Amino acid sequence: MDSIADLLTRIRNANLRLKDRADVPLSKLKLEIVRVLKEEGFIANYKSLFANGHKRGTIRVFLKYTTAREPVLRGLKRVSRPGLRMYRPYKDIPKARTGYSVTIVSTPQGVLTDKQAREKKVGGEILCQVW
Repeated sequence: MDSIADLLTRIRNANLRLKDRADVPLSKLKLEIVRVLKEEGFIANYKSLFANGHKRGTIRVFLKYTTAREPVLRGLKRVSRPGLRMYRPYKDIPKARTGYSVTIVSTPQGVLTDKQAREKKVGGEILCQVW
């Protein structure tokens, strides 16, 4: 199963139902993706939780809404997938839609936004697009 697609689907479903939070199984990559979403202002906050000494934890993602209770997060799209990986050099990373979206890229320097990857001149796997 594609764990990143699962993360995006859980966030998308909670967002559509106007939930306050979404819980996702913990992994380092998912934690980095959620960190980028927080830095870019698409989610309110996140917290990693561990249950009574278990190795497996969860990430609790707190969703963000406007004062009129409209979701800040409009859409999430998985680009690279297990059946078709999408690797691009920094010059070919897709640009954001009119400045309101972000492409999340997994690079040798960590998980970055499209803008950060172009500034650092590193390419990598195009994980997803968020708007």
